[in-house]
Amino acid sequence: MNVALGLFAMGAVSGLYLAVAHFRGLELKMGPALAHGAFGAAGLAALAFALGKSGFSGPGVVALGLFTAAALGGFFLFSFHLRGKRPPSPIVVVHALAAAAAFGLLAAAVIGLV
Repeated sequence: MNVALGLFAMGAVSGLYLAVAHFRGLELKMGPALAHGAFGAAGLAALAFALGKSGFSGPGVVALGLFTAAALGGFFLFSFHLRGKRPPSPIVVVHALAAAAAFGLLAAAVIGLV
């Protein structure tokens, strides 16, 4: 789960860059968007693999569900990017909040707080 946490941290950095650009009204570049998605997808795969080895139990499963929901929102947001349209700000916020909650839960699980 440490690997997944690291991948999600990298995704968070690129996501923060994208969110700041979005709320400043700047054009979103394809490279950071693809990096954000790649880190998120790799994090999901690493987390699912780790949970599969441990029997899919504990708070990591909840984090996996939240990250999956965030990923679905990310696909929706990326569809706007592909169409050259500005994504809706409320969806950007919900996507970020779901991912942040999942990251916090996963981090707490990794360090043994939950």
